[in-house]
Parts: sequence; C-alpha cells; structure tokens
Amino acid sequence: MNSPSHLSPAPPAPAPAPEGLLARAGEVLRPALDLYLDLHAHPETSGREERTADRFARSLEAAGCAVTRRVGGHGVVGVLRNGDGPRVWLRAELDALPVEERTGLPYAGRNGAMHACGHDLHMAAATGAAALLAGLADRWRGTLVLVGQPSEETLSGAEAMLGDGLYDRFGRPDVVLAQHAAPLPAGTVAHAPERVPMAAAGAVLDVLLYGRGGHVATPHLAVDPVVAAASVVTRLQGVVARETAPADQVTLTVGTLRAGTAANVIPDEARLGIALRAANEASLERALSAVRRVVLAESAAAGAPREPEVTVASRSAALLCDPQPTASVRRAHAALLGAGRVLDWPGSMATEDFPLFGDAGTPVHGLHGVPLVYWMLGTVGAREWHRAVAGGPEAAPAPNHSPFFAPHIGSALRPAIGALASAAVDRFADG
Repeated sequence: MNSPSHLSPAPPAPAPAPEGLLARAGEVLRPALDLYLDLHAHPETSGREERTADRFARSLEAAGCAVTRRVGGHGVVGVLRNGDGPRVWLRAELDALPVEERTGLPYAGRNGAMHACGHDLHMAAATGAAALLAGLADRWRGTLVLVGQPSEETLSGAEAMLGDGLYDRFGRPDVVLAQHAAPLPAGTVAHAPERVPMAAAGAVLDVLLYGRGGHVATPHLAVDPVVAAASVVTRLQGVVARETAPADQVTLTVGTLRAGTAANVIPDEARLGIALRAANEASLERALSAVRRVVLAESAAAGAPREPEVTVASRSAALLCDPQPTASVRRAHAALLGAGRVLDWPGSMATEDFPLFGDAGTPVHGLHGVPLVYWMLGTVGAREWHRAVAGGPEAAPAPNHSPFFAPHIGSALRPAIGALASAAVDRFADG
C-alpha cells in the first residue's frame, strides 16, 4: 500500500508479533517479486547501475518513501518518517557481476552480466520491508532510511556515498542493518558469534609490470613481461603456503592477467589483478607487504627497464557486528522463523564495504560508533538442499559468484522481507 513519506504521529500500538510479520509479508510479496524478476533480467555492473537505481527508487516511492537519487554516483536513499524515535537504516546493493549467466532461468540476464551474488534479492526484500513497515505505521516510531548502494563488488560504493555527505544529509543512523544471500536453506538466517567476523578484511591490487617490446624472432633484444608475470603468479602462491601462519586465514588469488596483442609480438607490459583476503588487518597487511616484495623482486630479476607499479584499487575492513543489537536481532529472527532456523555463521573470506557505514567513512572500525547488524540469508530450496545433503560435495548448491547461482525465490523472498522488517521493528522498539 502507498503511505506518505511523513506518517501520522499517533501513539504507537504494541509492536506486531514477529511471526505475524512473516504472514503480513505476503501482502507485499507480489510487487517485491516483480521487482526481483525485472532486476535479475536486467543486471548492471558496478558504476553502471542507472536503470537498477531508477527501478529501486520507484519501488521505494511506491512504498511511501521520500527518495533522493544520485547520492555518491547511482546511490539511492529513501526516507520514511514516522514521528520521533530511532533512525534505523536498511542497506541493499545495486550492482551485478561481469559473469555470463548459465542458470537457464526464463528471467536470466542476457547482457553478459549477472546478479550472481543476490543483490537483486536484497533490493526486492528491502522494498518489501519498506512497504510492510509503511502498512504497520501504528506499530513503530522513528525514521526508516533505505539505502541502495552502488559498486559494492568493487568495494567503492559505500565510500562514495559517505563522501557525498550521506550522514550529514540524511542524519546519523542509530543502527544500520543488512543481510546477504548465502547457500543455506531458504527460510534460515545465520549470525556470527561475538568477535567472529561476518566477512574478511580484503584488498584488490592492480599490478603493472614493464618490459621491452620486440619481435619473437629476437627475444634477446626484448624484456618479456609475460615471463615476469608468470613468475610473479607462481611465486605468490608461497605467500599463503609458506609465509602465513597455519592458524591465520589468508587467501590470495590472481584473478586477471592481461598482456600482448599478437602471438608474434613480445609486449612491453603485463597487468595482473590480485585479490587478497584475511581474517584480520594485521594478516592482511603482512600479505600486502609480501605481494609488493615479490612483484618488485621478480621484475628486477627479469631485467625490467622500470620498476613495477602496485596500486591498491580498493580495500575493506573485516566486518564485525555490534554485540548487543546483534543479539537482540537474533532473538527477533528466532521468534520470526523459529529458533532452529537461526544458525551460527562461522565467518567467511568474502569481503564487504559495509563496515564503512559503521566507521562513517574512516578506515578504523567503530571509531564513530555507528552500530552494525548483518546476517546471512538462506536461498536454497528444500529439494536442492536435500539433494545436496544426499549427494555430497559434488551436489553442493552453486555458490555466490557462480554462473549457476540461483536463489529459490519462491521460498527465499518472504523470509528475506520478514527478516529485515523484524530486525527494524526490534531496533525501533529498543529506541
């Protein structure tokens, strides 16, 4: 239903029972599903989310929010005011990945991009939660703020929105909530225990190795950067295997290697894209230093005419949720879904720029003290889950970033809406 962006200041009635929220989510399911199907069929990669942002903004307006577009690029902010009370923020991401979809779904993306990380589900759930809470305006008081963040996959969108005055323009939040799709049974959520990071610290490096171009018939007159790049790739494997303590969690992946234009030409440069993940900042910093050392040494060993360039393209902190609000939201989710459907999350080596919302744009987690609550959201249908359990690792559901990743939207969307709405109601009640 549509509601004005500034709702009635009448005294709030008792908050709805969490299980009632799950039933009421059915009232907003159809428009949320329509949005999901449309977004999934028209994915846009980081920095190019113009259509996605417009669709998300229009859905928030239909839910009764006052919407501001183009915050930090394609960012969208929707505000639903409902009297005096806490400022509860819900965040969803806009961007898709440069992955060719292979799910075979009738609504699959066909433009070379794919919502392979569930951001389309996050947006649909956020707009559904906004519409649901607008319809329950007599049950809560405060200001609901919904953020559609661009460029999460490049870890640059949160910083861009904060740099565009996000908190100055829309008010400092009392809490920021977010959820993320995961290959868990649909209808479940997972929270990390206290002091366990939901997501890892990470960095993406762009490496440029210089050579001296020439003819393949006279390789002695050239300096081949492809050979140097191959040596870098091989040597970097020792950073985790031989320079990282077994108790530490570190991953290092050379995701891209580009060089040359023709088989009979030795190029004059080679480029590598390197992704680093670590469970904490100290381990990440050690791995970054090791990468720089290896790149410099292999370049020198190759006789390169210039020192290589190593650029940190993006960096994010480990995602640690705030204990008190997380414990309260976990209880709300147990009441919503049943205690057996609220799982422990062991941590992940995935990365997020969501920690910046807690830091208000600073590189030190928690410096500004904005509480963060983040949980994982199950997306795997019952039949697929039972098949995976029976079939072993080979039958495991397709993970995030796979070209086969496909949430079972029929069983995942309603709990996704309910999980966000119940967490928001819990935080409003706490205020």
